[in-house]
Amino acid sequence: MTGDDNLIEVRGLRSQFGTHVVHDGLDFEVHRGEIQGIVGGSGSGKSVLLNTILGLKDPDGGEIFFEGHARSKMRRRDRAALERRWGVLFQNGALFSSLTVQENVMAPLREHIKMPVSLMREIADLKIGLSGLPDHAGNKLPSELSGGMKKRAGIARALAMDPDILFLDEPTAGLDPIGASEFDNLILELSQALGLTVIMITHDLDSLHAICDRVAVIADKRIVANEPLSTLTQHSHPWIQEYFGGPRGRAVLRQPHKEG
Repeated sequence: MTGDDNLIEVRGLRSQFGTHVVHDGLDFEVHRGEIQGIVGGSGSGKSVLLNTILGLKDPDGGEIFFEGHARSKMRRRDRAALERRWGVLFQNGALFSSLTVQENVMAPLREHIKMPVSLMREIADLKIGLSGLPDHAGNKLPSELSGGMKKRAGIARALAMDPDILFLDEPTAGLDPIGASEFDNLILELSQALGLTVIMITHDLDSLHAICDRVAVIADKRIVANEPLSTLTQHSHPWIQEYFGGPRGRAVLRQPHKEG
């Protein structure tokens, strides 16, 4: 990959809270059109990295680049245009409990675009269908949905603005193995059909194996490797060996890998 293939670049990132340093000199690249996994131990700063890329946390050092442009030097309107290019699925779904699924999916449209409500409903119904939810799910409240349906509703809302970048924080957490596998397939199908670049935090070994093109490992306050799983497992770092070399990791790696 050349620099032109890097959609997102993180250079020299430092993240800290008081005297606690989470990242120190972290470098990270995301290639256009790939499904990029992120793993790391508890407290390694996976969500902090995601939130910094999204602009929810300011870097304490370093810079974030989008298509070669430093975000710190972007004008406000350019940042706003950039933010409209991505969709986010947070770990708990973060759906508005008092709104129906359809109204949740319409929320980003109401915030960013002026259009007739009838058209918003039409777009929301289309995204709900893309997420694999049945038609009647649009009229339900989040409390009436199963865990898997809430995740799909979150995906529908993340797709509302037709993003080309999708950020996922532990998307299969809390799902049973069948539901997690179905959700993995949904992400893979959407990425291929819509040309999405996907950045996904996960600890799910099956997800990493099934759909990720590369996996970045956070350890020692930086990215110590960012490689396809087939080569990552040969890395000498102790945490990587422990994570992927255990019984569960070895079992997953014996499965057929995703088709390109």
